[in-house]
Amino acid sequence: MLKLNFPAYTFRFKNSENKVSIFDEIRKKFIILTPEEWVRQHVVHFLMYEKKYPKSLINVEKVLTVNGLRKRYDVVVFNSDGTIHILVECKAPEVKISQATFDQIARYNMTMQARFLNVTNGLNHFYCQMDFENEKYEFLRNLPDYKENH
Repeated sequence: MLKLNFPAYTFRFKNSENKVSIFDEIRKKFIILTPEEWVRQHVVHFLMYEKKYPKSLINVEKVLTVNGLRKRYDVVVFNSDGTIHILVECKAPEVKISQATFDQIARYNMTMQARFLNVTNGLNHFYCQMDFENEKYEFLRNLPDYKENH
């Protein structure tokens, strides 16, 4: 797999039926290794090991309903009260991050109301903080580190 723009992490892999799988610490199972999954696993490790978010507050690949349509999010970090702190959209490394990618995550976020958004293809990372009052977002250099009672 391609080297991504993240710190180096140790992952567990297994091979079965000519497919490589990677162990997901959040879902606690092996997942078929696709380019997007490679990015997602790096994001999860980044959140846990660099940003210090507790594993218990991180959720991966769940379905949500947006305007009556079923959508799947990549990674969510919850606040301890169950509200959503960070919404992450992962793309495969060859997918260019565009305005359309941001529009997609912003639409998801109308329902989810995350305070921070992260869009990444593993090579380029974009972070922003929502300003719901003025219906806009501001780009950040990085995501905030975990703090109790944020």
